[in-house]
Amino acid sequence: MMEQNTELISPTVIIALGCVVLFLCLQRKNLRRPPCIKGWIPWIGAGLELGKAPLEFIEKARIKYGPVFTVFAMGNRMTFVTEEEGINVFLKSKEVNFELAVQTPVYRTASIPKNIFLTLNEKLYIMMKGKMGTFNIHQFTGQLTEELHEQLENLGTQGTMELTNFVRHLLYPVTVNILFNKGLFLTHERKMKEFYQHFQAYDEGFEYGSQMPEWLLRNWSKSKRWLLALFEKSIPDIKAYRSAKDNSVTLMQAVLEILEMETNKLNPNYVLLMLWASLSNTIPVAFWTLAFVLSHPDVHKTIMEGISTVFGTASKDKIKVTEKELKKLLLIKWCILETIRLRAPGIITRKVMKPIKILNFTIPSGDLLMLSPFWLHRNPKYFPEPELFKPERWKKANLEKHAFLDCFMAFGGGKFQCPGRWFALLEIQICIILILYKYDCTLLDPLPKQSYLHLVGVPQPDDQCRIEYKQRI
Repeated sequence: MMEQNTELISPTVIIALGCVVLFLCLQRKNLRRPPCIKGWIPWIGAGLELGKAPLEFIEKARIKYGPVFTVFAMGNRMTFVTEEEGINVFLKSKEVNFELAVQTPVYRTASIPKNIFLTLNEKLYIMMKGKMGTFNIHQFTGQLTEELHEQLENLGTQGTMELTNFVRHLLYPVTVNILFNKGLFLTHERKMKEFYQHFQAYDEGFEYGSQMPEWLLRNWSKSKRWLLALFEKSIPDIKAYRSAKDNSVTLMQAVLEILEMETNKLNPNYVLLMLWASLSNTIPVAFWTLAFVLSHPDVHKTIMEGISTVFGTASKDKIKVTEKELKKLLLIKWCILETIRLRAPGIITRKVMKPIKILNFTIPSGDLLMLSPFWLHRNPKYFPEPELFKPERWKKANLEKHAFLDCFMAFGGGKFQCPGRWFALLEIQICIILILYKYDCTLLDPLPKQSYLHLVGVPQPDDQCRIEYKQRI
């Protein structure tokens, strides 16, 4: 009898076990993760290799492993998407989250607690998007023109300067005077120099500060504390300021009003974060745009012809720039967008909340999903001859309706696109018009290559680039 039962049970057990094995195999196949670069040092993982030259590291990994791969570094699993596959998931999936991806970097760089950031971020974003969105952006045109004329007067009639410093000396005070309050920017030469040094140190170390404990970055931490102390003293002036023309509220004042509904202890921290956000990418984009234009004589000549047609013969005179004139000088806007395409950020990020599928891979919850605009913008399917500066490719974009070219991702996407993108584009466009109208400009050095040292933000130049400028008669 037992022998008969054994004969009956054995096939049943075997079939059941076979089903379990088959199920596990199928599940494992369905949970196939991207290839992972782990490194050999605990917690640090591949962080040292990645940190040496991040963009080059990503390119080598992309060639070796394909368009989707994971890097374990500094205690984080970062899954990179370097081509068009995965864009829809990154932008539209409810299983990935922007705020959770950036809450730790925000805490490390601006000392804003995670709970406060998560509570306030959407309110602040909606407010900023409204004040600097397409319906309201041209209210800034007159202010930007006036402020830029004022700063251009400080350049004198001629000179030679490192192009990055040339742009900084124009756009630092212009941006602060408009978005924070007129007169907040330091006017004492020694203090101004000190501000430049500390903000530059903070900006250049921002990526490291977002990843590493502050005690490991002594100089960066010193500059961060100096800036916070400066802004602590400036809060009463920011709150009290009112425009002499229309009594309007500045962007920073609107931020402070929202903050005070929750806390009034973090005002300097948000001033620091806002200042960094408004300057960190605008400066290098303006640098690269001028560098590209001045190093392409045909483009430079066409722009000057357009400026002369709209404003008359270029001279030292003050000109008024309005929306009407800007619409006639689209080539300058094309040059800015083509510059941003070529010098896009290395990564933008989201936190994976629940497993998601990209291609044949399953990305597990907890990963940081990294989309690379820098490499997406080099896809010849969307951008033929991707390494060339070709502003005319932007003819195809419907800029009248504020639509960019397909696969252009420099400003992020989805719910949390950069809220200041239209302000930055307008500021740079007017800046370039006024510089080229008032000054005869020449580059004294070849167009530099970009630095491959950072993933966050617009790449910096890897060598000097000096500009010689002479005021027109």
